[in-house]
Amino acid sequence: MSAFIEALKKRILVLDGAMGTMLQQYQFTEEDFRGKRFKDFHKPLKGNNDLLSITQPEAIAEIHRKYFNAGADIVETNTFSGTTVAMADYDMEDLVYELNFESAKIAKEVAAELTKNEPDKPRFVAGAMGPTNKTASLSPDVNDPGFRAISFDELRIAYKQQAEALVDGGVDILLVETIFDTLNAKAALFAIEELKEERNLDIPVMVSGTITDASGRTLSGQTAEAFLISISHIPLVSVGFNCALGAKQLTPHLEVIANRTEIAVSAYPNAGLPNAFGEYDESPAQMALQIEEYLDKKLINIIGGCCGTTPPHIEAIAELAAKYEPRPLELNQINA
Repeated sequence: MSAFIEALKKRILVLDGAMGTMLQQYQFTEEDFRGKRFKDFHKPLKGNNDLLSITQPEAIAEIHRKYFNAGADIVETNTFSGTTVAMADYDMEDLVYELNFESAKIAKEVAAELTKNEPDKPRFVAGAMGPTNKTASLSPDVNDPGFRAISFDELRIAYKQQAEALVDGGVDILLVETIFDTLNAKAALFAIEELKEERNLDIPVMVSGTITDASGRTLSGQTAEAFLISISHIPLVSVGFNCALGAKQLTPHLEVIANRTEIAVSAYPNAGLPNAFGEYDESPAQMALQIEEYLDKKLINIIGGCCGTTPPHIEAIAELAAKYEPRPLELNQINA
């Protein structure tokens, strides 16, 4: 049994906070994004955060280290847009394997270093597999509702390439996250199952959806319960929600899935709702206070932060989580 599953059964595990929020603090310029290697690239590259794993690896490692030192048990790789689908915006589809491999390697090296220093608190790396910038369920053209910008098979192929590189780079977990379209997620999960079968792999898989607004539905129209049912045929370690909402707004949706599944439940909400400038104002103490409801109600097994969260947020959450028992698990239901 993997060390990750052992840890999950013993305590509430803490996930890291936002990568993008931390990268903004570096104020990287176009030249920083390019580095020497892409100095003469034909397209603007500023904003391609995944590329920084190649051009600014020290910064990525430093962010992972800060989150681990703040109390995180798990950090996510810097690969939210690491598919050929998303990288097409930059004409960088041919870099996808390298981007994912290097991102995984950076995170794993930091995790190994800290685990060596504190063997009783092993650190883990989750390979982040974002939703892509296309949806398989909805038409981007209001005049042609039957049109689809991408097919299930195209998504499956793209996700499989990403998963292969993340596994080769040494991740402990694969995390299909920020799911706004469950059909996209199904393509990712199908690709992961293919990879597991081909390589005889036994890697834990986490899934995290996104409730987009007060309606309590994903962008493709599913309620929390429908989302859970849609992915329940896949062997998963955890299911949960992240992004879009603050901790308080996420509570009822976590209650729905926590009462309907025997696997682990995860949550990594935003630091509140964005203000008029698109910034997140919730302090670490304010966010932790709201997350305490999850803990009191025994809703979760994994907790972290999404947009607007920083190491101080994770530190406050980790200190709080350490005082509570995790949501009870049916041990035979945890797949790894």
